[in-house]
Formats: sequence, C-alpha cells, structure tokens
Amino acid sequence: MDKHPDVVWSPGSLGREQRWQALGIRGATIWLTGLSGSGKSTVATALEEHLIAHHRPGLPARRRQRPVRSEQRPRFDRAGRDENVRRVAEVASSSLSRGWWPLVALISPYAAARTLARSLHESAGIAFIEVYVATPVAVCASRDPKGYYARARTGAMVSLTGVDDPYEVPPPRSWSSMEMRRWTNRWD
Repeated sequence: MDKHPDVVWSPGSLGREQRWQALGIRGATIWLTGLSGSGKSTVATALEEHLIAHHRPGLPARRRQRPVRSEQRPRFDRAGRDENVRRVAEVASSSLSRGWWPLVALISPYAAARTLARSLHESAGIAFIEVYVATPVAVCASRDPKGYYARARTGAMVSLTGVDDPYEVPPPRSWSSMEMRRWTNRWD
C-alpha cells in the first residue's frame, strides 16, 4: 500500500491486547463466502444480531455498503477480485484489533485470495473463521436479488461467478465439539 508523505500514523497508548482485555473480548473475523444470492448478507445480519445480543460489537462489511473512491472502482477480473479480497481482509483485521467482530459477506471466489485473507489474520494473531454459504447456483439464480443472473442470461453481464466465471469451493472443515464450546462460551 502506498503511503502519502503527509500522512503520519500516530499510535495510541493502548495496545490491541490491552484493549481486548479491557473490553473482555477477543473476537474473530467471520468471512462468509459463496455465490451472489447465496444468503451471505442475510447470515451476516443474523450473526450481527446474535453478537449484539451477547454484547459483542458485530461489524458487517458488505461490498455494496463500503464507500469506494472513483479511482478505486472494483475490477471484476481475477486480479481485481483478488485485490478487493486483500483490501477487505486488511480492513477486517484492523477492525478486529479495535474490538469489533468483522462480519465479511463477500463472494471471494478464488481459494488463493481467501488463503491470503486467512494468512493476513493469522500472521497478526487474529482468528479467522471462513464460512462457505453453500447455496446451489439454481437457487441463487431463482432469488437473483440484484438481477445479475437475469443480465447474464441475456449476455448483458459477463464473468458472473458461478455462471461463466469459476467459484472455487472451500475444502470442508470440521470443528471439534471442543472448539465449538470454546467459541460458544465466548458469547456467554
């Protein structure tokens, strides 16, 4: 990331570990991935409600809600999508350091970019939970909340993930009951 010479970081006196201890939380980035229309934002909204009900500040980060300067319009080729995932991962990691639980609802179609997002978190000592919202493309197309699938059928949209651009399904991960209890107990 390029740094402007006139912008100087001024660190606070409270470190991440001190902040987490004072707030009584040590959260995680919850990364929801899946096709357009799979229900990622719906799940993120339900998670936010659950976290807030348990006194944990959930912070949804959805593509269509993030402001983007005109010179930073997202590109939908592979490099552009990978760069978007990297940027969102950095923002999520930073948000978690401040005591929020970032809830990322992002298609993030490529395994390598999701692996990079995970490694950015892990190298900073921050938990990263990847959730694959496994909704069949036919169901997503029947929902079509943004009209993307209809546009793709007419040729007005190309490179739609799951239609004419690939989505690399995450490998199955299984959580042990011990891990589930550990995460559940954090909300009590």
